[in-house]
Parts: sequence; structure tokens; C-alpha cells
Amino acid sequence: MSGTEPEAGKTEAKAGALAAFRAAAAAIDRWVGWQRIGVMVSVGIIGIAVYVLWHMLHDIKLDEVWRILRNTDPRHVALAALFVVGGYFTLTFYDLFALHTIGRHDVPYRVAALAGFTSYSIGHNVGASVVTGGAVRYRIYSAWGLNAIEVAKVCFVAGLTFWLGNATVLGLGIFYEPEAASAINQLPAWTNRIIGLIALTVLAIYIGWVWQRPRVIGRDGWKVTLPGGPLTLLQVGIGIIDLGFCALAMFMLVPAEPNIGFITLAVIFVSATLLGFASHAPGGLGVFDAAMLVALWQFNKEELLAGLLLFRLLYYVVPFALSLMIHAVREIVLSVAAARRRNALRKLVTPVIKETEPD
Repeated sequence: MSGTEPEAGKTEAKAGALAAFRAAAAAIDRWVGWQRIGVMVSVGIIGIAVYVLWHMLHDIKLDEVWRILRNTDPRHVALAALFVVGGYFTLTFYDLFALHTIGRHDVPYRVAALAGFTSYSIGHNVGASVVTGGAVRYRIYSAWGLNAIEVAKVCFVAGLTFWLGNATVLGLGIFYEPEAASAINQLPAWTNRIIGLIALTVLAIYIGWVWQRPRVIGRDGWKVTLPGGPLTLLQVGIGIIDLGFCALAMFMLVPAEPNIGFITLAVIFVSATLLGFASHAPGGLGVFDAAMLVALWQFNKEELLAGLLLFRLLYYVVPFALSLMIHAVREIVLSVAAARRRNALRKLVTPVIKETEPD
């Protein structure tokens, strides 16, 4: 009896803590509103970014930036473009992995690749990527019989893959190179090292949790069986490769001197990217750039700005234009095919109608 009492006490304590957390969350939602908090955070991040950009770029020499752009080594630009292609290629496996996770093995890779590439490139540029990316995915996957709930599940699993990759890269990077994170958050290096260790610990706990047995989240018709331990490691690997390609593209475009090392740049790049996502600004415009300019203070501003402009062209503008073109062509093809089906049906039905009409 004495052995069960402590366990019962622990269970009651956990239940009480969970109830208190839910009550606090409900009170915040009722009196303030989580949506309002999200908007205030986004506006605050954008406001700080605008101030930082003005403070750092008000004396920028635009003619010097243009000169640097024209004199950039074409080999560096070509390599950066190749790494961007590698990053978007890896993104297509986010959707393929998600489709297999929810049991839709019938959807071929080419469809997953189309949905993954276009949803991310459009979502990155338009902003509010959860909504815009989901709408693009639904337009593509609905043709293969996926309903709105299944598309939402694909978005959730793909997003989980993205965040697991980010948590791993940031955790390892901050733990190994805490000074890189200090350049953005202005915290002491030892504090950032602890943050990195906490992130890796939480990640390890999550992997151990899903490794033990199948874990299902959601209720009613919205249930997702989370990937198990080995598949979660695959998720982490996909996310790391994606972020690695993107960081390599940025690494090819920053000035060669001073050489800060790839790990340092990767930590700064991922941190700046997440700040851009948190702002919900289209393409993280202004926020990502301000974070990079602040963190990479040791570089010449004109040279760094030229590199950022080239990266935005390669990673945001070009894929966005390609995605819009692909969707336009796809819609035209679907419209023509639908018109042909209607005409064929009309030709079949018209004679039958004429035969049944009374003389």
C-alpha cells in the first residue's frame, strides 16, 4: 500500500499541474487572445527589424553595392544556385515522407515534389506559410482524392520534419559555437550553450518517447500516428540536409574575408531564418536581413548586403516565379482537359436526347 501511495500522489500532482496549465492558457486566451499575442509579437519583430535596417543602412552606398553585385564571382553564384536546388529538392521529401506517414502511398513522388516545391516557395514569399502553403497543397492533392483533413495532416507532418531539423541544427550549433547565437540574441555564451543543451535534451526525450510505441495525437477524425524512432531519425536527417544546403548557399555569397567558418554562419543563418518565420513577413523580408546584418557585423556592409540580395534572388524570387509559372501551366492544362471532357460528354448525350424527344 505504501508503494502505491507515492505513485498516486505523483499522478495527482501531474494532473493538478496540467489542469493549472490549461486554466492559465484558457485565461490568457479569454482576456488577451493568443492570436492577438501572435500579432503583437510579429509586429514587434518587424518594428525592431525596420529600426535596425534604418540604423545600419541609412548611409549605405548603393552604387558600391551594385558594383559588388556585378563583380561577384560567377562560380560562387553558380554554386549557391546549385545548393539552393539541393535544398528545394530535399524539401520535396518533406511531403513524400508526410504522405507515407498518413498512409497515402498511392500518391507518386512527382505529385509530392510538385506540392512540396510550390507550397514552400509560394508560402515563403507570400507569408503566413501555414495558410498559403496549405492552400497550394490542397489544390494539388485534392486531384488525388485527399480531403482537407488529410492535407492538414500532410502539412503537420511536413512542418514537424522542418522543426525537428531546426531544433537539431540549432541545438548542435549553439552548443558547439554559442558565440554565434550571442551575435543575434545578445546572451552570454554560457547561457546559449545551456539553451543548446536543453534543445538537444528535449529532442532526445521526444525521440525516446516515439521509439517506445506508436504515439497518436489528435482526436475524432483528426488523428495522426507520429513516426516511430527510426523514422523520426530520418525526419531529422531530412531537415538537417535541407538546412545544410541553404546555409551552404548563403556561405557561398557572404564575403570571403573575414572567414568566420561554416558552423558559425549556419547557426546565424538558421536563427535569422526562424526570426523571419516568426515575423510572418513575406520571405522574412527585413527581419532575416536585419538579423544577418547585426550578427555578421564584422563584414563590410555593402559586400554583405550584396550577398543577401543575391541569396534572396536565388532562394526566394526565382523559385517563386517558377512556382507561379508551373501553377499557371497546370491550371491551363486542367482547364483544357476539363473542356475536352465536357465536349466529349456533350457529343455522347446530344444524340440520345434527340432520339428521346417527341416528334
